[in-house]
Amino acid sequence: MSSHATPVPMTSTACGPLSGVAEVPGDKSISHRSLILGAMCIGETTISGLLEGDDVLDTAKAMQAFGAEVTNMGGGNWSVRGVGVGGFAEPDGVIDCGNSGTGVRLIMGSMATSPITATFTGDASLNGRPMARVTDPLALFGTQSVGRKGGRLPMTIVGAADPVPVRYTVPVPSAQVKSAVLLAGLNAPGKTVVIEAEATRDHTERMLAGFGAEISVEDTDEGRVITLTGQPELQAQHVDVPRDPSSAAFPVCAALIVPGSDVLVPGIGLNPTRAGLFTTLREMGANLTYENERTEGGEPVADLRAKFSPDLKGIEVPPARAASMIDEYPVLSVVAAFAQGQTMMRGVKELRVKESDRIDAMAKGLRANGIEVDEGPDWWAVTGRGHGNVPGGATCASQLDHRIAMSFMILGMAATSPVSVDDGSPITTSFPIFEPLMKRLGADVTRGDA
Repeated sequence: MSSHATPVPMTSTACGPLSGVAEVPGDKSISHRSLILGAMCIGETTISGLLEGDDVLDTAKAMQAFGAEVTNMGGGNWSVRGVGVGGFAEPDGVIDCGNSGTGVRLIMGSMATSPITATFTGDASLNGRPMARVTDPLALFGTQSVGRKGGRLPMTIVGAADPVPVRYTVPVPSAQVKSAVLLAGLNAPGKTVVIEAEATRDHTERMLAGFGAEISVEDTDEGRVITLTGQPELQAQHVDVPRDPSSAAFPVCAALIVPGSDVLVPGIGLNPTRAGLFTTLREMGANLTYENERTEGGEPVADLRAKFSPDLKGIEVPPARAASMIDEYPVLSVVAAFAQGQTMMRGVKELRVKESDRIDAMAKGLRANGIEVDEGPDWWAVTGRGHGNVPGGATCASQLDHRIAMSFMILGMAATSPVSVDDGSPITTSFPIFEPLMKRLGADVTRGDA
């Protein structure tokens, strides 16, 4: 499957118990950052467990275009010979970031304070997403940008020849914006400061420290204040990428709603800025346990065991948790459909500007499958019908969004009638082994309409 390919209709049908071990791919956020930071080092960075989905592969190609030597060693092992902070070369062609908002925004940040020019584009979904949230703070360094109306791709970025350090308060919780500013700050003199009122995933801060940057994080009355000293010499590292909690969400949620299921998902990163979904599921009454808790590469990791949970209850998800589970709300809404009572999700306006308007896409699809959904600009609520009472039977639009497509495939595994999506091809951007992995667990997922 490819986000650039002919549409691939997919159908999911109710199945018997899911069982076995679900070895999901490496973490997408850490995979992107390991390639970019490796390219900004002098020397060889080695990476194991890299997610080899389209989004990350597009970032690898971009780092090659900026002059780094990026080599696939096989088996998820990669090598990056970097060019150092400020060492990016001007690319010969346009940088195509495919479907990846994370990739394009982090790459823009990484080149924004080098005296080079680069043009970025992506697929139809990415080219419809706003980039001003990143280009506005990058302009404070002296960077210039020219794009389509509304600050959309294709867009040309002219890096700052004489960058200045920046003090920037992130207006909405966004790890992408924070990370873009910090990456730009690497090649600016002095100290770049980013302030966020609400903590977002902190992989960039952890990895910058691991690569030898001088960075501090302090909780103050202003919020979470991150201070980075510019123009360091980053040290090449070995990065062992933990498995992606956002990908783990799909087999975990499927096991909770398919009767008789017992699925183990090993080696999942449980960074507290990423694990909000699992906390929420347990509050709903999910039989979800952590086994073999440990620390790997500075990140908390555990094996997750998920079992069928017939007594799920709707809850109000705390708005403060949104940043730690923003990508998981679509599949949470599927679980909510099988719970008793209403699940209320507030503080989620960021879902409106993801690969698709995820609130709208899920609301329309859930309603078509017999589920009551209410929504507003910054909230939505799913009224569950309980196990065995979700009708299904509809074909849903994936909106070129991998998480929408996978979420509806999970819905079909426990609905009364099969559930289809018009196009499952975007799944390969983040979870290229989703289909065979779920089939090995016992799911009935096929290509073509029901």
